[in-house]
Amino acid sequence: MTQRTATQEEAYLAASESFESNGASHDPAWARELRKDALDRFRELGFPTARRGNEEWKYTDVMPIARVPVRLGAADAAATVDAESVAQASLGAAQWPQLVFVNGRYSEALSSVDALPEGVTTVSLAEAMRSTPDLVQPHLARFAGYADNAFTALNTAFLHDGAFVHVARGLRVDDPIRLLFLSTGDGEETVAQPRVLIVAGEESSASVLEAYAGLSEGDHLTNAVTEIVVGAAARLDYYKVQRQPEQAYHVTNTHVAVERDSRFSSVNIDMGGRLTRNNLNLVTLDQDCSCYLTGFYMVTGRQHVDNQVIIDHAKPYTTSRELYKGILDGRSRSVFHGSIIVREGAVKVNANQVDKNLLLSDQAEADTKPAFWIYCDDVKCGHGAACGHMDPTALFYLRSRGLDERTARGLLTRAFLSEVIEGIANETLRGQIDGLVADTLREWLGDVG
Repeated sequence: MTQRTATQEEAYLAASESFESNGASHDPAWARELRKDALDRFRELGFPTARRGNEEWKYTDVMPIARVPVRLGAADAAATVDAESVAQASLGAAQWPQLVFVNGRYSEALSSVDALPEGVTTVSLAEAMRSTPDLVQPHLARFAGYADNAFTALNTAFLHDGAFVHVARGLRVDDPIRLLFLSTGDGEETVAQPRVLIVAGEESSASVLEAYAGLSEGDHLTNAVTEIVVGAAARLDYYKVQRQPEQAYHVTNTHVAVERDSRFSSVNIDMGGRLTRNNLNLVTLDQDCSCYLTGFYMVTGRQHVDNQVIIDHAKPYTTSRELYKGILDGRSRSVFHGSIIVREGAVKVNANQVDKNLLLSDQAEADTKPAFWIYCDDVKCGHGAACGHMDPTALFYLRSRGLDERTARGLLTRAFLSEVIEGIANETLRGQIDGLVADTLREWLGDVG
């Protein structure tokens, strides 16, 4: 452990003392005990480094994250954010319900949830722990274990504010529920530890959009943990979109549990941040459930994005599909590690995973490692990975049809992500994401058609 890392870890331990005495002390006793246990575990683990034998962090150096000063967001930070800024950072339609958080703290004034039907609970996690503990306590920190994950332990040690979404049994919610996390610090470094808990009741249907954006420059650190429980015969579409500033650090740990006959889909999009690390873990709790995990990332300059995806087929007759794609320019780097686990006795599992990367620069680098851990016969599993430059034959074909090279490259690059974008079920969101991709490629390459 370097001296600097040790100092930062001590700073977090010291910050937890003032955190406990500044509002969080009113949380239920079980929540305070949970924080204490997680803080003790973070003290033991420390920040993960390759020197400490953390294979899963082999290609991602967390020292830049550890160097961010421990400055928790001010309680009144939302007062500096106006409705216009929220509208510019938001995705989706204006009438969709939205909870807004500034530096990890909930802002009721900036949020709008009046349009939600009866049976949907969308409140700050702090309020939910006090008012509906019977809905929160059985799920909170149940799947997002912090015994071996320092960032999850750190988030849990500061567990207080965040989002709680609960959809009652049999309820169908047509419009996506939006959770918007904004970072702002007037050029100063801030650390946010948002927590999200989403529970879809049996036979319900809903979609949730979790978005991250920044309103100012600075070495912002967002260390988020999201737990999702999909009840029996329920359907949940989950979207996560990260568009933070170039100086931001972004770490997320997302844990999903799916029950019998349920269907879960996720789309993870990264288009910002200096260093991004996403851990997505899904476990099947019963048979006849399915999951579809897709995503894409676009990085340039010296941006670094790391996706670690684990699907645990713990029960038989379950299905998973996984497709991630990346576009890398400049001296950027991507890391993808996908693991599919088939437990003993989990027969008739059908699983497939694919990661593909398009390199627009000779200096860009993509490391991809798909893996299977199969402890059962009678399964159907497959995986694939590819990294390479643009197909010269396809480029020649477009140029032979009268397109200049810049336009042809733009069209092929945009088409590379179309498979993921077309999988976004909501038409409004699909159009907006497609527009963001086009705008980004226009900045990189010029006109993309």
